[in-house]
Amino acid sequence: MAKKCRVNENCIGCGLCEGTCPSVFELVDGTAQAKMEEIPEDLEAEVEDAAASCPVQAIEVE
Repeated sequence: MAKKCRVNENCIGCGLCEGTCPSVFELVDGTAQAKMEEIPEDLEAEVEDAAASCPVQAIEVE
């Protein structure tokens, strides 16, 4: 089963997630967004790194 991710309202738009995993995250109007809900298996580690690096824990991975 594919993991899913989303960026919650805690996002401060620092861009760290986009720098870590640009295939999944992008900044839109100063806030990060996930480009896709379901994470391809080959990007799971990068998304987990982005979530762990987020200074405000705005990335939720399930």
